[in-house]
Amino acid sequence: HNEDYLGYVLPVMPAEVRTRGWLFALADGVGGQDCGEVASRTAIETLIGGFRRAADGEPHGTLLPRLVQSANAKVFETGLSDSPGGTAMCTTVVACALRYDRVVVAHVGDSRCYRIRHGHAEALTRDHTVAAEHVRLGILSAREATQVETRHVLSRSLGNGMVVGVESREHQMVPGDTLLLCSDGLHGPLTSVDIAEIVSSNARLERAVEQ
Repeated sequence: HNEDYLGYVLPVMPAEVRTRGWLFALADGVGGQDCGEVASRTAIETLIGGFRRAADGEPHGTLLPRLVQSANAKVFETGLSDSPGGTAMCTTVVACALRYDRVVVAHVGDSRCYRIRHGHAEALTRDHTVAAEHVRLGILSAREATQVETRHVLSRSLGNGMVVGVESREHQMVPGDTLLLCSDGLHGPLTSVDIAEIVSSNARLERAVEQ
């Protein structure tokens, strides 16, 4: 069954556009673990709640990593409390917060954020998998990494401990850019070229999603 969960926070008042901005987030419960769907929902609900309670004007560059750490702690604590012996409960997460012409992307695991610009899809995240780490170390080539058995084995995820390594970066956006968040259920069977073509060829994002 599907263990993905997503959520977002939209500005309600014009002032919130300037002081808070937008938040979009997606989590994918780790396959093979207990209660993956609980882990992904817990992570997203923690992120959304924290974003709504954040102080006006807090920089997204510090806010988003802090919220992901809070989500990790909540998933970890939920796993411990859900059963007498503690339940292994893990999830990936990717979140982007937008304000003005800047977007901050934070992630843990192999869920991705793509920026589609001028018909080209660029991954703004890098997978936290054993295979991807081996590519960065020069042990595997990029082609080999797509074929090895460890390509879906995560090197980090939310819920494994009280603290997790959150990767976060800020990027500039220009008119016409599209951001796409997805789990490996999408970027597994589709290449970045496929994703860029589908998004760029559909004026309506709803149609691109359906396709």
